Amino acid sequence: MGSSAPLAIADVCDAYPHLLTNGELRPLPPIFQIYGRNKVFSGHVVTVKCFEDNVLVREFLAQEGHGRVLVIDGCGSMRSAIIGGDLAKRAQNNGWVGIVVYGCIRDVDDINLCDIGVRALNSYPVQPGDKGNGEKHVPLTIAGTRVCDGDWLYADSDGILVSSMELSEV
Repeated sequence: MGSSAPLAIADVCDAYPHLLTNGELRPLPPIFQIYGRNKVFSGHVVTVKCFEDNVLVREFLAQEGHGRVLVIDGCGSMRSAIIGGDLAKRAQNNGWVGIVVYGCIRDVDDINLCDIGVRALNSYPVQPGDKGNGEKHVPLTIAGTRVCDGDWLYADSDGILVSSMELSEV
């Protein structure tokens, strides 16, 4: 995507109906809340699956993000947050452009001050466990939608799209 204007998600869907039909372009269901200062973001996907535990998430966000998006399958849990303000700041400072959490976040006011895009189901004040349970770089199913390590993710106020390939301007 580089220096060009970001792709508008609705325009992408209009321009590539065949990719929607064949599954190379997959919209995530409209279940995510929008957080962080960057409402529009895109990048290569890195996946992690963890249930009510964020040790693996912390490990990823301590690394250089290189403009990537961390997609976290928290199994839709509403019993603990996976990301808080400190991790969002770390992600921003390490060059991650976005985080998508199929689960909850906390410290919403702090996250909303970060120059990063964050999507999550909701906020919840309880912190997660720290046993290190989970898997990295695995295919995920987020609310019925396949997301793979190495996919491309595009997000704006209209929604989130996952693509098997990098999309060009429409």
